Order: sequence, then structure tokens, then C-alpha cells
Amino acid sequence: MVALSKGRYRARIAQTETDIRSAQALRQTAFRRAEEGGLDRDEFDPLCTHVLVEEEKTETLVCCFRILPLAGGAEIGRSYSAQFYELSALRAFDGPMVEMGRFCIHPDWTDPDILRVAWGAMTDFVERNRVEMLFGCSSFAGTDARHYYDAFAMLRDRHLAPTRWLPRVKAPKVFRFAKRLRRKPDLKLAQLRMPPLLRTYLLMGGWVSDHAVIDTHMNTLHVFTGLEVHAIPPARRKLLRAISG
Repeated sequence: MVALSKGRYRARIAQTETDIRSAQALRQTAFRRAEEGGLDRDEFDPLCTHVLVEEEKTETLVCCFRILPLAGGAEIGRSYSAQFYELSALRAFDGPMVEMGRFCIHPDWTDPDILRVAWGAMTDFVERNRVEMLFGCSSFAGTDARHYYDAFAMLRDRHLAPTRWLPRVKAPKVFRFAKRLRRKPDLKLAQLRMPPLLRTYLLMGGWVSDHAVIDTHMNTLHVFTGLEVHAIPPARRKLLRAISG
């Protein structure tokens, strides 16, 4: 069971309907800022475990995400990501998997320790359940790909999925950055424009699809992101264990 405290923050599993509504309200704030009030919720919420990161002193919810465990690749069609990506290649993955979804940090909170505690909580879950692959959709704000050309060019050059796992196109609107972009990336600008969650995945050895889905409903561009746990560099694994321990 995920439950840890580090510095100002604690991570815990949502226990009540009120907890889950708080997470849905934070998601609404993070993902749909043009729409006041309401809750961001869907049919996957009842299937998932929800993780909350709070400031301990004030009990303010500053970050949340949800976890959908799968016994293996044969269940990949049950995932949220399977709505947007053709994931038949991953059916051959033989090992426990977890989809990490709806990850968000409150837009008014910028402390990097929040992300560290969130990853510590995920690391604890992964190790307790012997998970062998993490995956999900990593989102770029907005739907104008031009703002992220350098980031996408860097993903094309350095971080595409292995051929054996490569997601194929399924969504009606996509940006095929691996085929369309010919530019050499400005690496500094690429890192600046990379979402923090995706940057962390990549530091741990993660990989992405060769295209981004244009999600007008959520007002995002997102790439399928996978991370095989055995591929995490030893130094990075040690750091995550220190946070989760």
C-alpha cells in the first residue's frame, strides 16, 4: 500500500469518494482551466487506484495520478491508452504492467519535490507488485505541435520505442513527428518544452510512440510512453528507492 512522507509532502492512496472527487477536481483545474468548476472524470476512474500527494501541514492536494494494473500485455486493450493507440505489439509483453494516468500537479505549485514524491509513491507500488512495465500518455499542453518541434525532434532522434513494442496509429488526428520533422533539434529548447513527467520517464530509459495524438477534448498533444523497469539505470533506481523507502 502506497503511503510515504518526504519533506513537506505525503503520498497516499485515495480511500473515500471524497478523496476521489478531490482528485477529479484537481484534474479539472489542471487539464481544463478554461472550464470553471466541475470534475474531470471518466469510466476508467472506478477501475483504478488513485494516488494523492498532499502538503502535510495544510492537507492541500497538490498532485494526483491513477494506476491501472494489468496482469500482462494480453490485457492491454483494457487500458485508457488503447483508445488512442493501436497497441497490439504490446500484447506479447509477458509480465505485470501498470498504466499511470491522469498525472497532474496543481498549476500554482512548482516545487520539484512534488514530482519526486509522486515518483517515490509509484516506485513503492512497482516494487511491491513486481511490475515490469509502466506506460501511459504523456501530455503537452495545447494542440499546436509547432510549439514543440524541437522536443518532438529530440524524441524522434533519441527516444522512439523499440520496433517490437512500437504503437501504431489509431486516433483520427495525429502528428507524425518521426516522419514529418526533418529539423535538427535545439536540445536546450527541447528540454525546456518537454513536460516534466515525460522528462522523468526519459531519464529512466523510457521511450515513446512515433506520433502524437491531437486530443482536442483535453486540449493536449500526447505521446504513448513506455518504461521497462529492468532498463532503469542503477543510479536512478537507487535514487527512487531512497525516496520511496
